[in-house]
Parts: sequence; C-alpha cells; structure tokens
Amino acid sequence: MSAISELRTLSTKRRGPRPTAVTNLRKSDGRAAAVFLAPWFLGLFAITLFPLGASAYLSFTRYDMLSAPQWVGLQNFVDMVHDPRLLQSLRVTFTYVVTGVPLQLVAALAIAVLLNQGMRGLAFYRSVVYLPSLMGGSVAIAILWRQVFGEDGLVNKALGVFGIEGMGWVSNPDTALWTIVLLHVWTFGSPMVIFLAGLRQIPDMYYEAAQLDGASKWRQFRSVTLPLLSPIIFFNLVMQVITAFQAFTQAYVVSGGTGGPSDSTLFYTLYLYQEGFQNLRMGYASAMAWVLVLIVLAMTGANFLLSKFWVFYED
Repeated sequence: MSAISELRTLSTKRRGPRPTAVTNLRKSDGRAAAVFLAPWFLGLFAITLFPLGASAYLSFTRYDMLSAPQWVGLQNFVDMVHDPRLLQSLRVTFTYVVTGVPLQLVAALAIAVLLNQGMRGLAFYRSVVYLPSLMGGSVAIAILWRQVFGEDGLVNKALGVFGIEGMGWVSNPDTALWTIVLLHVWTFGSPMVIFLAGLRQIPDMYYEAAQLDGASKWRQFRSVTLPLLSPIIFFNLVMQVITAFQAFTQAYVVSGGTGGPSDSTLFYTLYLYQEGFQNLRMGYASAMAWVLVLIVLAMTGANFLLSKFWVFYED
C-alpha cells in the first residue's frame, strides 16, 4: 500500500498545480487586464460612441443648443437636397479632393524616387521635406499662405520682377480654391515617407533583370516600380482621400471663416461648422456630418472595388 501511495504522490507532482490554482491565476490576470484597459474603454464610450449616438439622434431633430431637441424625422435630410449652399460646398469639396489628392501623390512619389537615389544626407533631406506635413494644417501656416497669395504678397512681388501684374489670389473667386489646393499639395511629406519606405522594399533583382532586357529608366519605373509600389499607392490614396474630405483649417483661415469669395472656398466641413456653431442649427449640422460619413464610406468602398484592376500584390 505504501508503494501505491508514493506513486500517487509522484503522479500529483508531475501534473503541476491544481486546477483551482490555475483558475485563480487566470482570474487575477483578467482583472489586471481589465484595470489597464478601463481608461481606453472609458475614452471609447465617452469620446467616440456616445457622441456618435448623440449626433445620430440629433440628425433627426431641430436643435439650437438653447432649447430641447424637437423630433422632425427626415426633414433635415430633405432640406439638404434643396440647400444651394450645401450643393456648392459639395462641388468645392469634390473639386479639392479630385485635384488635390492626385497632385499631392504625384509630388510625393517624385520626391521619394529622387531621395531613393542614394544621395548623401538622406535623413536630413527626408526631415526637411516632411516638415510641411507637420505644419500644413496649422493656423499659422494658413495665415502665412493667405499673406503669400495676397495682393502685396510674395507671389505678386516675384511676378513683378518679370513685369507681370499680380492680383489678390485669395480674394479672386477663380483662383482662391486653387491656392488651398496648392497648400494641400505642398504637404506631401507624409505620403512621401511611406513611398520611400516602399521603394526600399523593392528587390534590386527586378531592376537588374529589366536592365539586361534593355529597359530604359522610364520603362523600369513604369513596368517594375509602379506595379510593385501599387499597394503603397493604394494605401496613400485611401488615407489622403479621407483626410482631404475632412479639410477645414485651411479654408477657414484663408477665407476668414466665410467660405468666400462668393463661396468659392466653402468646404463641406466649413459649411457644417457655420450651420452648427454660427447659425445654431445643430440638428441640421448633425445630419450633414452623417452624410459626410456616408460619402467617405462610399469613396473608400469605390477605391477598394477599383483596386482589383490596378493594384498588384506579389504574393
């Protein structure tokens, strides 16, 4: 009997701790994880989910932030269809996105290809060209931009050297929007860094094989670089489209918050701000915000659907 008892004791030791001890340890780890995740969940509900739910409810109400919301159903969305300024803001915003994003990506890719040639001081030049992206959305840069393109600004002074009479670029309805588009193109640093990282990942053997086949530099760029870089181009395209639809500071500062001249810089986000915080039509502004969400979702979905025709994945 003593031998049997010793065998049972050895068997128990080999099995390790009892199930209850393991269970208690797992419960302790779970409580610790919950404590550390609590601030994140608090922020998720307080800063994201609750405001989303509140704006969804307010989009079906008439609310001026001074009195209780009044339920109006789909009236806000119906009013949007007949709002000429809203339609103008959509035209301005889509013009900004459709022109600004491609030009910015072309500039970013061109600079990335240039920096990828193995020049000395790459880290320094990379930092310099990235600076506009850090400052491009700031109020200070927008104010500087308005001064540069003003009647007595740097652009007109440069044109005066060649005997060309300048004008108020930001005060002319025909050119005001294009100054903001140029500001957006100027902030190419973020996609440029991503392009540069993608270019570094392309194996040299593809270029060596192309050279053996007699391909020129342009042919190598078109047949090797662009296909292998297409996933990076697609990523930058999606991210920059989403960012461009949310542009606000540049238009607000350049136009002085009015969207002028003649609503030529009336971005959708700027008009949403005017309706919500200047005209106190918060219900209408909430409806506009949800329409913007749907527009961004539609544009993103369209990009994903079209990506199968031009995005190449090596795997």
